[in-house]
Formats: sequence, C-alpha cells, structure tokens
Amino acid sequence: MPRITAVRGALPPNRYPQDEITDAFADLCLPEGGDRRLLRRLHASARVEHRNLALPLAHYAKLDGFGAANSVFIDTAVDLGAEAVGAALAAAGLTPRDVDLIMFTSVTGIAAPSVDARLAARLGMRPDLKRIPVFGLGCVAGAAGLARLHDYLLGRPGDVAVLLSVELCSLTVQREDASVANLVAGALFGDGAAAVVVSGDRAAGGREEGPQIVATRGRLYPDSERVMGWDVRDTGFRVVLDASVPGVVRAHLAEDVHGFLADHGLTTADITAWVCHPGGPKVLEAVAETLRLPPGALDVTWRSLAAIGNLSSASVLHVLHDTLRLRPPPPPGTPGLLIAMGPGFCAELVLLRW
Repeated sequence: MPRITAVRGALPPNRYPQDEITDAFADLCLPEGGDRRLLRRLHASARVEHRNLALPLAHYAKLDGFGAANSVFIDTAVDLGAEAVGAALAAAGLTPRDVDLIMFTSVTGIAAPSVDARLAARLGMRPDLKRIPVFGLGCVAGAAGLARLHDYLLGRPGDVAVLLSVELCSLTVQREDASVANLVAGALFGDGAAAVVVSGDRAAGGREEGPQIVATRGRLYPDSERVMGWDVRDTGFRVVLDASVPGVVRAHLAEDVHGFLADHGLTTADITAWVCHPGGPKVLEAVAETLRLPPGALDVTWRSLAAIGNLSSASVLHVLHDTLRLRPPPPPGTPGLLIAMGPGFCAELVLLRW
C-alpha cells in the first residue's frame, strides 16, 4: 500500500490576530459608513484567532483588479510551494530528483506554466517528472489529491509522488462586496501551503514510516452545484457559499462514512484519529453530531482552525501533519479516517492505517 512518508506546511510571514483582520476587511468590503456589526459578529463566530496572509494588511486595498491579485498569487505560491515541498522531501529522506510525479492543487489562483512546472525548475526536479495541475476541487482537494496519488502508486509501486496545495484565499476577497458569503469568507479563510510525500510500497530510498493509505472513496451529491464554489467576475473569484452546507453534511455524511468503513470491516468506534478538514464551526459541529463522535475527536481540527483559519485544500493536510505529531501518536496498526468536503458538492474519504 502507498505510504505517507512526510507532511510539511508553509505559511506566509504576515500573521495577524482576527480582530485586526476584521477591521481591515471592514474597510475593504463595506461601503463608507456601512454598519460593521454583522461583519464583527461573523468574524467573532468563526472561532479563528489568528491567520497568515499573503500580503501585509495595508496592501490589499492597493490591489488593482484580478490581474494584480493573480500575479501576487503566482509569486507567493511558488515561494511557499518550494518551502513546503523542500521541507517535506527532506523530512522523508529524499531529494527533488527522487520525485516521479507531482500533483499541484489550488482554487485561489491560476498560472500557465502551472506552479508545479515553475517549482520543478526551481527545485531541480528531473526533466521526465510527471505533473498534474488541478483546479476546481476547492476544500476537498487535499483529501482528493491523496486519493489520486494512492490510485497512481497502486499501478506504479516503485514511484514517489508529491501532493502540493497552495491556497491564498485572502486574494479572492471582493472589495466593496457586503454580501454575507463574502463576509463569511473574509472571516474564515486564511493563506498557506502544504506538501505531502507519498511513496509506493516498492519505492527505493527514503524512510519507511508513516501511515499507509488503505482505501479511498469519493461522493458527489446531486443538485448541489450552488452550495459552494466561485462565480468568476471581472474582479476575480466571487465566493459562492450557501448556508445549507451543514445541512448537506447532516443529510449525507454518516451514510457515506458508515458504508465505507463497513466495506473494510470497521465502524466509527474503531477509528483512533479523525483527520477532518476545518470547514468552519457549523460544519465541524455537523460532522461530530452526524457521526456521533466522542468528545475531543476533532480537537486537532478545532486547534488548526483557531491557529490559522480554513486554508481550503491545504487545511486537511495541516491537520494531518498535526495528527502525526501527537504525543502519544495513534497506536500503530490502527485505522484513521481523513475527511474533506468541497465544491460539487462532494466529499472525499481516505482510510489510513497508522
């Protein structure tokens, strides 16, 4: 089975407490003299304490349209991506030339050549490197990316693959847009990157430790296209974020999780660590409620949400990194479950063995 041999995150250096971001985004999003009470209430209820941003707060008002924001995305994504991939490979005992495939995912900017191509040149990866740039999966892409690397490595067990996620959500916040969706996004989402090294079971070199990826399952829910996503405007990516997301979770997730685990002779009681994407307080409450999780099961996720916010596809990978650093760690040989949801609306489940 493919094995996760290293996970590393990277955050931009501009770190702020939530209340400073609230004041700055009020100036950015609300009309002059607009009522700030709703925005302050949304920011307070997000349960985010700090976030790292691609730019200093004062610079966001100076961004002149989508092109300027996307240029910042490309430069910052390459820098953060190089930091995350370099650190993950070093932790795995590998070099950039050991990588056979790199998958890059983001939903907060676009680039051609893609970010993975720019990274390959910077890091000195092999010219026969296989690349898969992915756009559009949003928050689910960290889990879906691991699932697709698992599929690839089953067919190429001697290979090493890297998943890189870079999400710079702050660059998508719409100026002079007082819609609830834009205000919620401005309260919840942060910026950051994460890289995961996954090795086939016959890959040479590196370290033979870390959880195995046992199986995966994706679920696309019908008639849910407007639950989450983007409307692409002249001003860039305008968020679609419907209040029904927790309801969709309550309606579908339990059946999917129980069925997936049952296919492997497991129940939720067997899971020793839940690696869940921090979709926001209401989503996390819905996950815990519908799966009837024991108290504390999502503590790592809640701590990640408070410390850095929701990093879209990178967040579940940060939670995975934090889970691997738990002391004591999950007992060897026991199952874990990684869960993320995103535009589609969809869910991705990844069964792990510690």
